[in-house]
Order: sequence, then structure tokens, then C-alpha cells
Amino acid sequence: MLMATACSDAKYDSRPNIIFIMADDHAAHAISAYGSKINKTPNIDRLAKEGVRFTNCFAANALCAPSRATLITGKHSFTNGFIRNGDRFDNSQVAFPLLLQNAGYETALFGKWHLVSEPKGFDYYNILPGQGAFFNFRLKEKGQIWKDGGKGGTKQKGYFTEVITDNTINWIKNRQKDNPFCLMLNHKAPHTPHRYPEKYKELYTDDLPLPETFNDDFKGKNFGLVNWKCGWSKLDSIIPAHILEDAPKGLTQKEYKYWAYQAFFKGYLRLVAALDDNIGRLLDFLDESGISENTIVVYTSDNGFFLGDHGLFNKMWMYEESMRLPLLVRYPKEVKPGTVNDKLVSILDFAPTFLDYANASVPAELHGKSIRQLLNGKETKEWRNSVYYHYFGQYDVPAHNGVRTKNYKLIHFYDTNEDPEWELYDLEKDPNELNNTYTLPESKAEITALEDELKRLKVKFNEEVNE
Repeated sequence: MLMATACSDAKYDSRPNIIFIMADDHAAHAISAYGSKINKTPNIDRLAKEGVRFTNCFAANALCAPSRATLITGKHSFTNGFIRNGDRFDNSQVAFPLLLQNAGYETALFGKWHLVSEPKGFDYYNILPGQGAFFNFRLKEKGQIWKDGGKGGTKQKGYFTEVITDNTINWIKNRQKDNPFCLMLNHKAPHTPHRYPEKYKELYTDDLPLPETFNDDFKGKNFGLVNWKCGWSKLDSIIPAHILEDAPKGLTQKEYKYWAYQAFFKGYLRLVAALDDNIGRLLDFLDESGISENTIVVYTSDNGFFLGDHGLFNKMWMYEESMRLPLLVRYPKEVKPGTVNDKLVSILDFAPTFLDYANASVPAELHGKSIRQLLNGKETKEWRNSVYYHYFGQYDVPAHNGVRTKNYKLIHFYDTNEDPEWELYDLEKDPNELNNTYTLPESKAEITALEDELKRLKVKFNEEVNE
């Protein structure tokens, strides 16, 4: 077992508390601090005003449960063993909550877990069994007999987003006061089903504006996106269970796509509004309790989300809206308010960052690196020039991997029942990723450089892939 170094005298422990808030499916461009054109998030925006906003933070495998496994282990899916929804997390492997616990932190977990096996490394947890629900839900509390996945738990009253916020605040009030704490608050919102308290029903009654790429024809893109129905991705063939109302009869495919966009995302944005309100309650409590100054507050999501961009919803694909994460960090002792950082950051970086702040040893086998130097504004002589992504195929989305640099993205679709397919995007000239330039002669030099980088990253992370 890798042990971390604890502070010798807990009474004078000045290490920061860590509050990690993670939404589920919250796209960066559904946050007003990131320039949202469809909603306002004043409480989440507080973290941007009072801390740093990262503009280039990315998932490594943009799917709910696998993304959570990469988060807590700091390792890619092919190493931590959790590659698709439905897998079971091997909780015998090292993850940052246990290392923080070993370092003298009091640790807690609230909300959505979704990794099937029992959470390890937490002094306390109170979590959803499986995917859970927003109303009439159950919570599994530490000390109860563990039952894997969606089994077990005690029935609760109220709205999930509000209840877990209450539970979080109560735990902070009643926790041991000698040691610093690390608390993970994992929201279910704005994941489907889009159920919310009645008070949010009157929001977004007017039609939402369409995104610029709503009518993308997928020209030049992979076989799967062009030819498959993709009911877990395309609004014009969305699986009806994703929307909590029946479509009007007699709609054309074009009309159905427009209706699905309006019905789905009005519900989505109402969940975001409820989420934002409750984050505001937590931030107010931290300020009133006098612990904000020595508390790192992180806000992110497990993955991005298509907000009708390219006519899509959901995530999984390696396009910008899906793989990009919001990342806002407030820590008054080190982070200058209103800072914006454009370095390439990965969800793999969270674990080593928290260990860094805890003065704990960071295991050498982690794939991420601490972003503390980016947070405190120190000169970063060396930082990564690329991020690696690998989605293993599920929900009618073909397996693919790729590399993203500051200005380019190379995607390799290696499992579409066709010849392996490649897509190349110049993100500076084509930020909406509408023009695949892989076959153009003038792209040859860039392709060679990116393919070399892709191979280098596979070797670095010791990935063995049959493609």
C-alpha cells in the first residue's frame, strides 16, 4: 500500500479543506461564465469571479461511470479497468480519497457514485444506489450492509439536489474539527430524467435559440455518425425515454428534431437552475461559517454535453462539446480572483492536484499531473502539449481514440465495420469542427506530427490496443 505523509500535529494543520463539486452532463457552454447563450448561472459564476476559470479542461473518456473512475484514480480507463457503463470498479486499487485519508484528511462522499462497488477511502458516504432518481430516491449510508450497484439504500423525501446539499452542509457542521477535510459532492443534475421542483416549471417557456451547428450534415465525418441511427446521440432519432412528454403526432423528421431540442433542453436547463441555486446555498454557508479562506472549491462535470450542437445531445464523441469540461476553482489563499487559464488540463489531473495540496506523495503511476502551479500563477516552464482521449464504444457510438493539441485534433475511429477512419480538425480556423481536413494534401505534415504524438502517448501510458 502506498502511504502518504501526514502532518505531524493535526491541531496546527494548515492544509486546505477540499470541496469537490461534480455535476453530471453539465456542458461548459451551459454556464454563463463560459459565455452561455441560453441560460444564466450566477452562483456557479461566483467561482469564476472569485477564482480561476479553465478554458481547456477535457475528459479522457466522456461517459458517466468511466469518467468517474478516471477521476478518482488519476488513470486512463484502460489502466483502471473501468471502460464502459456497466463495469464494476476494482476498489482494491489506489485512488486519491484513500491516499488523502492516509494523509490525515477526513473524507466524505455525497450524491452519485455509479461505480457499482463500495466506495473506499471515505470516513463517511451517503450515496445513490446506481443511477438513482430525483424524487422518491434511496440513499446508501456508510455502515449499512453494502449491496452492489442499484441495490440497497433507505427511502428519502424531497428533491435530490436539495437533499444532498443539506446533507453536505450538515456533515461539515458536525464533522471532526481537528483535521482538514476532503468532501466530494456528486450531483445527478442535469442528467436525465429531467424532473425538477414545481417552482422551476415556469423557466424557459419561450423557445430556445438554435445552436449555430444545429443542422450539421456530418459531411466528411465517420461512417457511424453519417449512417447509423444513433438514438443515444441524434435529436432527430432520440430514444423517446429521454424526454418526459410525448411528441405531437404527424411531425416531419425536421419538425421532430426541433421539438426534441426544445423539450429536452428546457428540462435540462431547469435542472441546471436548481443545481445553481443549491451551489449558491453551499457557497453562502462556507462564507458564513468562516472557512472559505482555507477551502479549495472545485466545480466541474464528469463530461461535457452536446446542447443541440451538430444536431446532437448526450456525450461520448471526441468533439469539443462532449469532451470539454467546465473547471472553476476558488482558493483565496493562492488563486487570484477572475483568472482565466487556457492550458491543456485533463480530468486525470484532479487526483494529483488534491494530493499535492495535502502534502501527500503522488504515486508515479498516475497519468495526470498536479495543476497547482497553474492555480497559483507561478511560471510553468513545462506543461503538456496534448491530451489523449479514448472511448471504447457503447450506445451506438463507435470506438475511437485521438489526440488534441492547442490548435488541432486528430480522431481515429477504428471500429465502425468499415476501414479505420480518421478525422482532422484545425481548431483555430474551424472551432466548430465542420471540416474534416484529413484527406487534404496540405494536411500531410500535421497528420504525421499528430499520429506520432498519438503513438507517443500510447507508449507513455502503456496502452495496448487492437485496432
